[in-house]
Amino acid sequence: MTEHPRLPEVSECVRALWQRMTLEEKLAQLVGYWLDRGGEVVAPMQGEMAEAEPGRALADITRDGIGHYTRVYGTRPVDPVERARWLWDEQRRLISATRLGIPAIVHEECLTGLAAWKAATFPTPLAWGAAFDPDLVAEMGAAIGETMRALGIHQGLAPVLDVVADARWGRVDECIGEDPYLVGAVGTAYVRGLQSAGVHATLKHFLGYSTSRAGRNHAPAAVGPREIADVYLPPFEMALRDGGARSVMNSYADIDGVPVAADPHLLTHVLREELGFDGTVVSDYFSVAFLEVMHGTAADRGEAAAQALAAGIDVELPSGDAYLAPLAERVRAGAVDPAHVDRAVLRVLAQKEELGLLDADAFADEPPAAIDLDSPRHRDIARRLAAESIVLLRDEGPLPLPADARRIAVVGPNADRAEALQGCYSFANHVLAHHPGHPLGFAIPTVREALAAALPDAEIVHEPGCDVAGDDDAGFRPAIDAVAAADVAVVVVGDQAGLFGRGTVGEGNDTESLDLPGRQRELAAAAVATGTPVVLVVLSGRPYVLDWALEGPRAPAAVLQAFFPGEAGGEALADILTGAVSPSGRLPVSLPRSAGAQPYRYLRPKLGGPSDVTSADPTPVRPFGFGLSYTAFAYDDLEVSGSAATDGLLHAAVTVTNTGARAGDHVVQLYGRDVVASVARPAVQLLGFQRVSLERGASARVEFEVPAARFAFSDRRMVRVVEPGDVEMWVAAHAEASAVDTADVGDISAEHRAPVRRVPGESTPRALARLTGPVHEVTAADARVVRARVRELAEVGGPVGVRAR
Repeated sequence: MTEHPRLPEVSECVRALWQRMTLEEKLAQLVGYWLDRGGEVVAPMQGEMAEAEPGRALADITRDGIGHYTRVYGTRPVDPVERARWLWDEQRRLISATRLGIPAIVHEECLTGLAAWKAATFPTPLAWGAAFDPDLVAEMGAAIGETMRALGIHQGLAPVLDVVADARWGRVDECIGEDPYLVGAVGTAYVRGLQSAGVHATLKHFLGYSTSRAGRNHAPAAVGPREIADVYLPPFEMALRDGGARSVMNSYADIDGVPVAADPHLLTHVLREELGFDGTVVSDYFSVAFLEVMHGTAADRGEAAAQALAAGIDVELPSGDAYLAPLAERVRAGAVDPAHVDRAVLRVLAQKEELGLLDADAFADEPPAAIDLDSPRHRDIARRLAAESIVLLRDEGPLPLPADARRIAVVGPNADRAEALQGCYSFANHVLAHHPGHPLGFAIPTVREALAAALPDAEIVHEPGCDVAGDDDAGFRPAIDAVAAADVAVVVVGDQAGLFGRGTVGEGNDTESLDLPGRQRELAAAAVATGTPVVLVVLSGRPYVLDWALEGPRAPAAVLQAFFPGEAGGEALADILTGAVSPSGRLPVSLPRSAGAQPYRYLRPKLGGPSDVTSADPTPVRPFGFGLSYTAFAYDDLEVSGSAATDGLLHAAVTVTNTGARAGDHVVQLYGRDVVASVARPAVQLLGFQRVSLERGASARVEFEVPAARFAFSDRRMVRVVEPGDVEMWVAAHAEASAVDTADVGDISAEHRAPVRRVPGESTPRALARLTGPVHEVTAADARVVRARVRELAEVGGPVGVRAR
């Protein structure tokens, strides 16, 4: 039997309720019930998991109460107003007809907006990362949360804070990026937005899920404790300490043979004792049962329940396969300490109290008589975020599209499909895939439709050419003929998001190759061979190998990367193609040179880069942070505080000037590195970023405050420290722009100004600073929000604004 747990501090109301509960009533609060669970496979191994107590009436199933209702709106297409009316009646029944009268928490997926019929579909999280705009992501989160709360939903299963390690992994489109600071900053913003509406965010997947072997879903993770602590943990720490996230979901992975779902070190010691989390931990769907059927660490469901409960999983989702009868049997047999049950029950009751579910007037109000789940406000946010996320990878002339183009060929398998704009966890691709012919329930113009609306005087000729996947090339000839007869061609390729084999990317759709699926590369090459200027648009959920499209004389004239930009993605792409908006997205993941270079992220020590001792070159085709614009920007006058205590703040400021011919947004990126450290450290590390809007010829002074703790790492004792010594800091347009030899930096004056070293297409000021004092062991007190302040120069005007980073 494991160590007797300490019970959490709770209110008198919660304690009194707990003291009245029978064992069955306690266990009922620790499980979910999936109301509409049927043949639609929307969770891993759902078909293999037996439905709990099939055929029983809901009143009988919930006679002892219930902890959660699973995906009331998100399992099948239901009318939201009718479903809300049912839900209010059901919650009132739980209050009046069960002995303790406790309503259920209703949880839903909300990774790209509320996953429900007729609800707005926003860009996928990889697009959030590409926008480098936490403020806009927070605005989106608030809009999603307000919709959910209005429908009686209390908990959202988002955001995903897994740091991308391997582009072959199908769930890359659910992630924000490959840099833990970017993931943490953007993910924390989403948490704040969602929770501002009274909906609890659920951080997932804790911990190390994205580092699975060979990029396979549900695979073991081979990762060391230092990488776990320094790469995969920080986003969760930021979202918990700075964002106040109230729920966490475990990872399916095992790390060095220990399933996370049964690991008290991660779920209790690290999460609660080190990070101070006091909310609820919910299981990823069926992950408690998986301890028996997948990991083989439990002989049966009862043993699986005992392991998970002792480790720190409070609630079994989506149902009670393990935490009901199997766990009750083990508690009564003395094989499970009842205090583990009590610990979890108290946490769940405290969460329900925090959500207002224990209030005397809970559900005394009326459900919404009408609700717009895709309002003009939703669509405005979706369009702005989509536009900011689209990355221009190459532009040799045809963009913006020429105003005198009279015939435009829009070809490719993703040119005229609404599903191609949406991620794996969108309702369309997640649920409606099981309901062919069912209407989407909201407007989502395709790329072809949006371009035709933006260019009413042009003739738009469309041919798909081929499918996303498969070997059929019967459509090549009409597509190539259309391109050959056009003034310019837009070729739209990429992915179809789906689950478990129903797509080319998404949960369970992992890949051994990073080539575009099917015959799409051949279609694009044939279009280029016609001699018509070609703009390649990649609508995908992962980065693909695009060296053929970005390098050499046979490459398309221009390439745009859009990571599933959502319901307004077609319109946002039309805005950029026509020049109404200048592109400003930046790659949140490196564009790989080959599948063989995976796993890869730009955060690597010098030893992880190219060298003369190996013929394998991991250098990406386009680096993290890369993105072109229709205008140009330059940096000058970098100032970095000369020194700071190891527990203090470093200050940096740089002037950015729009030197091009039109207005545009620019993402200023602050990078740094330890010059010497006691363990190998990354050669490049993102320290901060700021999105700046500048008119032609305007300048802005961008300021950063960087806690010295941003240079923290786990030392040889596995203690997180900031070591004294020299650090180098610079601003750049992307991570590889940092590749300037230290000897080229030049002398740094007493004011610690760095000379500007011009690089083609950009400028990269650099400066040295020193961290002083003793080695500082990082504690909770060092968790602070990094603020990047922007102010315009005196000759330009007043302040641009202050944003949290």
